[in-house]
Amino acid sequence: MRKLAIGAALTGALALTGLAAPLAQAATPDLVFSGVTVNKGKAIVVGTTAAVKVPVTYTLTRPSDLVIDYKSTFVGVMLYRGGLADADNEIDGNMAPTCTTTATTDTTVTESCSDTITIDPEDSLFETADATTWNVAGMYGHYDVDLDDSDDKISASTDYAAWGNKGKVKVQRAAKLTANAAPEPVKKGRTITVTGALTRANWETGKYSGYVSQPAKLQFRAKGSSTYSTVKTVTSGTGGALRTTVKAVKDGYFRYVFAGTATTGTATAAGDYIDVQ
Repeated sequence: MRKLAIGAALTGALALTGLAAPLAQAATPDLVFSGVTVNKGKAIVVGTTAAVKVPVTYTLTRPSDLVIDYKSTFVGVMLYRGGLADADNEIDGNMAPTCTTTATTDTTVTESCSDTITIDPEDSLFETADATTWNVAGMYGHYDVDLDDSDDKISASTDYAAWGNKGKVKVQRAAKLTANAAPEPVKKGRTITVTGALTRANWETGKYSGYVSQPAKLQFRAKGSSTYSTVKTVTSGTGGALRTTVKAVKDGYFRYVFAGTATTGTATAAGDYIDVQ
């Protein structure tokens, strides 16, 4: 399980004090996170190397006397898989959201906030079980350190809280597709063999591996047209291999299209041109 950035910030700040004694616990403020939307309500598709920046928006209602400076006091949103108290995995936001006040009362301030959660597969995703629906939580952290020993006293306190089940978002493995039509050129009426491969991100190995027993649509677009039509559906075999035959009718492009699954994103191969003579 990855340590939260907010937790790392608290731990790092307090480590600089050299204090090893138990820390005092501060009082947690009453915060309300609502209307949390992650990635505009869409699934998050992650490959093996590139970090994915995920937009987050939410409404925060806080005590009017609470100062959030993102130096010693933080708020933000995190994703977690499993239980809130003992998560199987956690991914937190950048901890510096942009917030605009939308309403105030004598005791509270309501803000509209936007943030970014960066998902680096090499740092945040470790196993196939991470391709599932994650929960969303709001979180708060604060540390206070006093190292002025002129009065023969030093102190340190921390405060952390998380509010779970503020939303859900699906995290999926990215998929790739290839297509190759041969032979080329080919005489009209002869047989064309269209091969390809369906692979998807494997976060355990950091590579793409074959996705077997999955349907992929073979599509054709005639030369001069902008529209693809489905010719047939092909099921991926060993190593994600795709292979089928069709009759050569006219010049155009063949491609495979994968609609995705609950754990894997969609994929579309680049069209491969065939010259029919």
